[in-house]
Amino acid sequence: MRIPEETVDRIRQASDILEVINDFVSLKKRGTNYIACCPFHNEKTPSFNVNPARQIYKCFGCGKAGDAVRFVMDIENIGYGEALRYLAKKYSIEIEEQEQTPEELLRQNERESLLIVLNFAKTFFQETLLKSDEGRGIGLSYFRERGFSNPTIEAFDLGYSFDQWDALMQEGTRKGYSRELLEKAGLIISKEAGKVFDRFRGRVMFPIHNVSGRVIAFGARILKTDKNQPKYLNSPETTVYHKSQVLYGIYQAKQTIRQEDICYLTEGYTDVISLHQAGIKNVVASSGTSLTTEQIRLIARFTPNVTILYDGDAAGIKAALRGLDMVLEEGLNLKLLLLPDGEDPDSYVHKVGAEAFKTYVKQHSQDFIDFKAGQWLAEAGDNPLKRAEGISDVCASITKIPDPLKRQTLSQRVAQVFHVNEQSVISEINRLLRKQQDQTKKDADRQRDRQSRQKDSVPGEPSPEELDALFADAGIDSAEAFSNKSSSSSASETAKLTKTPLAYQEEECVRLLINYGTRELEPGITLCQYVLSELHEIDFQTKPFNLILALFREAYVHGDILTADDFLNRRKTDDTDIQHQTINLTTPRYEISEGWLRHEIHVPSEEEISILADAAYRNILRIKKMLAEQRMTALQQQLRDISNASPEEADQILTEFMHYKRVDVEISRLLGTVISG
Repeated sequence: MRIPEETVDRIRQASDILEVINDFVSLKKRGTNYIACCPFHNEKTPSFNVNPARQIYKCFGCGKAGDAVRFVMDIENIGYGEALRYLAKKYSIEIEEQEQTPEELLRQNERESLLIVLNFAKTFFQETLLKSDEGRGIGLSYFRERGFSNPTIEAFDLGYSFDQWDALMQEGTRKGYSRELLEKAGLIISKEAGKVFDRFRGRVMFPIHNVSGRVIAFGARILKTDKNQPKYLNSPETTVYHKSQVLYGIYQAKQTIRQEDICYLTEGYTDVISLHQAGIKNVVASSGTSLTTEQIRLIARFTPNVTILYDGDAAGIKAALRGLDMVLEEGLNLKLLLLPDGEDPDSYVHKVGAEAFKTYVKQHSQDFIDFKAGQWLAEAGDNPLKRAEGISDVCASITKIPDPLKRQTLSQRVAQVFHVNEQSVISEINRLLRKQQDQTKKDADRQRDRQSRQKDSVPGEPSPEELDALFADAGIDSAEAFSNKSSSSSASETAKLTKTPLAYQEEECVRLLINYGTRELEPGITLCQYVLSELHEIDFQTKPFNLILALFREAYVHGDILTADDFLNRRKTDDTDIQHQTINLTTPRYEISEGWLRHEIHVPSEEEISILADAAYRNILRIKKMLAEQRMTALQQQLRDISNASPEEADQILTEFMHYKRVDVEISRLLGTVISG
C-alpha cells in the first residue's frame, strides 16, 4: 500500500527529530544543538550532532546524516514507507493507504515483510493466551503463578502457542502470509520429507522487541515435562533478528534507563518481567546468550552506567568475571551484584519484595575492583604469590578501560585494596599496556602481510597459512620476515578518494550559496546574485555541486533564491545525495563556547557582511585561478603533442596560454599569493 503525499507531509511536519532520536540515543544539549555517541558506529567521544532548528542530524565520525525519516530508516534498517508508518504510529496519525502497483509490491522490503508477519504471530499468541480455553488454562495459569499482572502481561506482549502441529501456519496461510515468509521469520519448520509444522507448540511465548518496539523474534518456554524437548526455545537468526545484538526488555526499559541514568543487566526473561513489575523498570537481559560487545554498546546509547545482577553461585561468579572486561573495554562504568546463593533476580524479588530488593542492590553492589579483589583475597589468604597474581589480574582489567584518567584514578584504588605501593600498580598497568600494544601491532603486521602474500601468490606456491607454519618451524616470526612488503596499494586507494583542490572550492561556493544566498552584500545585491553573475557560463566539475549550482540558476531565472530548507525538504528518489551534501554544508562541527559569549568576548563570524563578502570574493577568485591553471596545463600538453603543427597553430596556443597566464598572475596579486618564476 502507498501512503498519500498529504499524509506524508503531515507525518514529516509532526515528527520532531529530538523526540525521534531520543527513543534510540540519549542526547545532551551543547549550545543550540544536541550531541551523543553515534548509534551507527562505535565511538567513545560524541561526534553525533542533532540540529533541532533545521530538524537534521549529522555524524562527523562516520558521515551519516539526514532528517527524522532517514534516521528511522538507518537505525531500523527499513525502507522509506515503513519508516513513515513508524512515525505515523508514534504521532497517532492515521494512514489511509492507496493500492500499490504490482511493481511496487515486488519492491517491498523483505525486512518489512518479516516484521509484519512477526507482528501477526505476536497477536495470534496473545489472543490464544487470553481467548482460548487451552491458553487460559495452561499459559495464563502459568503467568498467574509467576505473579504477573494483566498490565505486565500486556506490557511485554506475553502469549501462548497451541499444543498443535500447525495452528499458527494454518492461521497465517488463511490471512494471506506465504509459507516461505513464515519460514523466513522462523515461525514454521520445513523438513526434507515435505512435512511442515509450527516451531513453537505448547509453550508460553515471550516476544523479543527491538529498540523501537517492533517484535523481531520469540523466546518460548515449555510447561510440560518432556525430556526430548528443550526447556527454552528461541527463534533462529533472521534478517531482522541477530541475538548477539539484542537485549530482552530494552524497549520497555529505555526511558527509565535514561531517566535514572543506570541500567540493570540480568540473564533471563522472567528476571526482567518480575523486576519491571516490582518497579525496577530499567532492567534488560542478554536473552540467554553470553554478553556481547554489541549488547553493551546498545546499553551505552542510553547510559554509561551498568550494574550486572548475577546468581550467587559459582556459575554466577564465573559469568560475572567473563563479562567484566568487555564492559570496561567499551568505556562504561561497571558495578556487579551477586545475589544470595541459590537466588536469581526473579526468585529474590518475590521472596523479599520490591523495596527490600532495591535496598539489597544499593548496599551490595560493588565496583569491579572490589569484586575482583574480594575473589582473589579470599582465595589467596596469606599466599603472597597469589596476591601478586590477583593484583596483576585486576590491573589487566584496568588496561581495558580506554580513558587514561580513569585508569590513573583506579590504580590508586587497587593500591588501597591490596595494601601495596601505588607506583607498583602503575608500573604493572603500563607493562600490560605495552604488551597489548606490541601484540596488537604484531597481529596487524601479520594480517597485512598475509593479505599481501595472498594477493601476490600464484598457483603451486605455499598458501599464507603454510608459510606461517614453515616460518614457525624455523623459529622465525612471519610478520618480521615480510616486514619490508610494500603497502602502496592501500595508499593508492586512499589517493583515489582524495578531493581535488578545485572540488574544495566548489564545495565552499555551494556552502555559501546554501547558507547565505539571500543575504545582501550591499544594497540590492544578494550573495546569490553576485556568485551567479561571477560564475556566468562556468560549470562545476564535481557532480553534486554542479547540480546544486544548476538548481540555484534555474530558481534565480524565475526570481527565487533557494535556501537550505528547499534542499532538505526535497523528496525525489535521486535527491538523497543533495540532501546529504546540504546537511554536511549546514552543520557546523564546533560552536562558540557559552563562556566566551557570557564574558562578551567577540569572535568574528562569517555572518558579518564584511567577512561574508570577502569570503565570497576570495572563493570566486580561487575558482577562476584554478580553472586558469587547468587550462594552462591543457595548453602545455597540446604544445607537446603537436610536433607537426604549423607555426600559426603554435602561435595561437601560445597566445591563449599567455592570456591565462596573465589571468593567473592578476588573481594571485588580488589574493596576495606569492608567485615564483
